[in-house]
Amino acid sequence: MGPGPSDVSPRVLNAMCRSTLGHLDPLFVELMDETKALLQYAFRTENALTMPVSAPGSAGMEACFVNLVEPGDKVIVCINGVFGNRMVENVIRCGGEAIKIEDDWGNQSDLNKVEDALKAHPDAKILAFVHAETSTGVRNDAETLCRLAQQYDCLTIVDAVTSLGGIDVNVDGWGIDAIYSGSQKCLSCVPGLSPVSFSDRAVSVIQNRKTPVQSWFLDMNLIVGYWGQGGKRAYHHTAPVNSIYAMHESLVMLKEEGLENAWARHQSGHKKLVAGLEKLGLSMAVDEAYRLPQLNSVVIPDGVDDAEVRSRLLNEFNLEIGAGLGALAGKVWRIGLMGYACKDRNIDHCVASLEKVIR
Repeated sequence: MGPGPSDVSPRVLNAMCRSTLGHLDPLFVELMDETKALLQYAFRTENALTMPVSAPGSAGMEACFVNLVEPGDKVIVCINGVFGNRMVENVIRCGGEAIKIEDDWGNQSDLNKVEDALKAHPDAKILAFVHAETSTGVRNDAETLCRLAQQYDCLTIVDAVTSLGGIDVNVDGWGIDAIYSGSQKCLSCVPGLSPVSFSDRAVSVIQNRKTPVQSWFLDMNLIVGYWGQGGKRAYHHTAPVNSIYAMHESLVMLKEEGLENAWARHQSGHKKLVAGLEKLGLSMAVDEAYRLPQLNSVVIPDGVDDAEVRSRLLNEFNLEIGAGLGALAGKVWRIGLMGYACKDRNIDHCVASLEKVIR
């Protein structure tokens, strides 16, 4: 019950154990098409360029930046946690100029600050932000941020690593241009894949770059030949076939449950967890108005040894929760309620175990 990876369903693990097909086998190509359609369902998009990158969420992040950012491009980046800072690192390594909008960890990105930056930098090409900040448990207002970007003719790059499958993500409805997620959070798949999706507008920008994409492996101009539609595929790399079996199964499970039902289950589990923690005298670090249901930041009480509590939970109760990062290190615990792990039995076990250790 940490910030990820989450528990993986036996169905997903069993899918991974199926016989390995060649990465250009017609049956595997058929599975690729199904996986793409299921990802379009999860992202709520009709984007043709929607696929899992054959690497973790950090590679999905890099894929979005290296394809859209060219040397000299201005990118406005919202920072209210660890992963906004990683976006800045990507901009710099692409030769771009990062315009940083910083807010306190545990708070949302300030919309007024963002609009002021867009006004001050009319030549900015991209607005980048984290939808669900895993390091703090904060949900940023993705819909409004995307609307602001469109108003000022900016592309958007959105980190949905922790949000996809746990809360509403609406790529087409919000007008997101590039988005990336991870397999190991609310999708409850094994780690190692990063779903991404690019709008037609973003694809046009990629196709009309003045400079080559700096990463050969992540160049969407090349990958689209492998993750295109239909039977004929151009070899690009050997896909992690069994991991894609697992992702396909996890997405089938998500569709069986239904997106709205999955969001409701995460919200219901969150409310139950908060109620149980409050009975122990524990409080939440993030305002209820923008608190993530799938990543719960809990204030560590004065006099309680953070590391000792987490160690005892792991060793005595077989329960993992996460430590705080950066500015919140030693100040919060991060309790995950993601995908298959978001169930009453786990919540009861977590609250009861915490009570025994703390008392």
